[in-house]
Amino acid sequence: MITKKKFDYSTWIFLSPYLLFFTAFIVVPVLIAIALSFTYFNSIQFPSFIGLKNYINLITQDAVFMQHVLPNTLKFSLIVGPGGYILSFLMAWLLAQIPHGPRTVLALILYSPSMTAGVAMSVLWTVIFSGDASGYLNGLLLRFNLITEPIQFLQSPDHLMTIMIIVTLWSSMGVGFLAMLSGILNINPEVYEAAYIDGIKNRFQEIIYITIPSMKPQMLFGAVMAIVNTFQAGAIGVALSGTNPTPQYAGQLMVNHIDDYGFIRFEMGYAAAISVLLLSIVYLFSKFARKLFTEKD
Repeated sequence: MITKKKFDYSTWIFLSPYLLFFTAFIVVPVLIAIALSFTYFNSIQFPSFIGLKNYINLITQDAVFMQHVLPNTLKFSLIVGPGGYILSFLMAWLLAQIPHGPRTVLALILYSPSMTAGVAMSVLWTVIFSGDASGYLNGLLLRFNLITEPIQFLQSPDHLMTIMIIVTLWSSMGVGFLAMLSGILNINPEVYEAAYIDGIKNRFQEIIYITIPSMKPQMLFGAVMAIVNTFQAGAIGVALSGTNPTPQYAGQLMVNHIDDYGFIRFEMGYAAAISVLLLSIVYLFSKFARKLFTEKD
């Protein structure tokens, strides 16, 4: 006699809070943003449907977006994303080579900047790059007679993007870094011993042939977190320069462009179209990372 398997409700009971909040704060806002992107909405009147006009205007008429925002976003993401990812892996690998006590302390030191919001941490960097003689960097350069007058680092189009990249990389050791560290520490040491017997000759080959293939799930998680954090870090330029738009749009990223149109100009429909485009870019990068690190059958 075949007995019908009883449905286990306990799994869904434990998952229900997460599913509820995920639906309420992720799924529903994304669907609303997609719907609003096809409307004109000034946050006062009821949204009016305009079809693809927002997307057409974004590509054909928004000179700031095409000439500054999109190139800045791609430049920032292609440097900070892979740079922060590689840096996280290298730091995790180096920490894995030292004893447990010092490793714990150093891991906490590296991880701590990511626990504080980038906007809050920008206060520290604002003091360092302050545009007067009291700024640490200007004071140092003046002291050694390398410059004759203070440089307006945070208001200069020539320096703002570089400072944004430095600040973001400095705080890039987040949960992806911890995941990579745990992945490296969980690799069986006997695998390395067998690999050296089979012909591996140095640490570089060890990383390429043993370490990375043995921790692909952690590498994937770190890649996805690096992508998401990179595209979310746009607020740092506004926090450093103190203005939105940033000076001559030098540090203007897509996140800033969304804030500009959504919360300064109150063109919510147009801001929603930009956010949908940003979501699409993040999804494509995440899909590429998943394809790169997912185990093949």
